[in-house]
Amino acid sequence: MTQAHPVAPHSGAPMPFGRLITAMVTPFAADGSLDLDGVARLATHLVDEQHNDALVISGTTGESPTTTDAEKEQLLRTVVEAVGDRAKIIAGVGTNDTRHTIELAATAEKAGAHGLLVVTPYYNKPPQAGLVRHFTAVADATALPVMLYDIPHRSGVPIATETLVRLAEHERIVAVKDAKVDLIATSWVTSRTDLAIYCGDDATTLPALAVGAVGMVGTSTHFTGPGTKRMIEAYEAGDIATALALHRQLLPLYTGIFRTQGVILVKAGLTALGLPAGPVRSPLVPATEDEIAQLRLDFAAAGLDLPG
Repeated sequence: MTQAHPVAPHSGAPMPFGRLITAMVTPFAADGSLDLDGVARLATHLVDEQHNDALVISGTTGESPTTTDAEKEQLLRTVVEAVGDRAKIIAGVGTNDTRHTIELAATAEKAGAHGLLVVTPYYNKPPQAGLVRHFTAVADATALPVMLYDIPHRSGVPIATETLVRLAEHERIVAVKDAKVDLIATSWVTSRTDLAIYCGDDATTLPALAVGAVGMVGTSTHFTGPGTKRMIEAYEAGDIATALALHRQLLPLYTGIFRTQGVILVKAGLTALGLPAGPVRSPLVPATEDEIAQLRLDFAAAGLDLPG
């Protein structure tokens, strides 16, 4: 099918959402309510200071399981107003209920989202035929480009290569957030489709680029954005040595941010830097003193500073 998106010069693949995307945390006030001023300030920081081309709102790192549909709409409208003129805003709308996902997609489209992130239905573990029906129904119901989210260690079900090849035929299914961490499967998808693959595992972004990915949807990129952007651009320009050096430099934080659930350490790091974050919502718990101390070591090992 024909894509009208920018093309990455090295890989030749379409880039519907740029190269660097952060799955943004949701800043909360001390009482656990939305901090919409903080949401706008953090989005601005991620675009202007961390060099993100796009942001995912209400993804896993945004604590989407514990925000209401109304809160998701508020979050999205706030971010679109703050940075939607200079970054693509992708709304996380995936659930394990096709009807509910379509409802969220419609709301996101009205709120000004530039694209949708749709995760594999979780817990109910549908067969591949069910995944095709689910993703196709969502894509049929919207005019927005859709990024599928393949993360079997959370959803319980991988999106099989043949399923991705079939779904790639849909004109609005244009990308995959690939957190499967299976470079052979990724290679088959990039060789057989024009889906834009965005690595969903921070530490394997460089290897993913080597098999045809165009960029990443990151968590550590709340802090590593500039270096990660340089790594991706160096690889795309054919400067593999520079890309590898940056990968090695940032690896301690690419991995360290996941020593516990990623959002917990991202919020701890943002708080230490004086940026909007606030508490996590239950059942998540705040980072411990030992976890924060280790996070500072991970920052230092990556050539970055975390005050404290």
